[in-house]
Amino acid sequence: MKKYAVIVAALCVAFYMARIASAGSSRGDSVTRGLLCIHHYEGSWTDPNGPYYGGLQEDLKFQAAYGWIKIHGTVINFTTLWGTADHWPIWAQLQAGRNGYKSRGWWPWPNTARYCGLL
Repeated sequence: MKKYAVIVAALCVAFYMARIASAGSSRGDSVTRGLLCIHHYEGSWTDPNGPYYGGLQEDLKFQAAYGWIKIHGTVINFTTLWGTADHWPIWAQLQAGRNGYKSRGWWPWPNTARYCGLL
């Protein structure tokens, strides 16, 4: 199982890097830039202090709802692979933020989104 998780994680990294490259810059698109700004005002990528975890301060409900990536029809759940967001790679935390943004906009981070000029 651990070998499978490593292979899946490597595929996820490759997929994410391809998405960034296709956006035309090393910083990616406007959603990625917005999430990086939010991170600046939130916590460390490895912040283990609940009830909010990681660099985007995701609670457990947010992680369960948005902590995934779909590759060739297969959904990869980050909490199954790594536990809470403070153990996820940065790209996975950004992917969860991107998934959350698609569903809820910037509202999961109302104060920091305002600081960043996103709301």
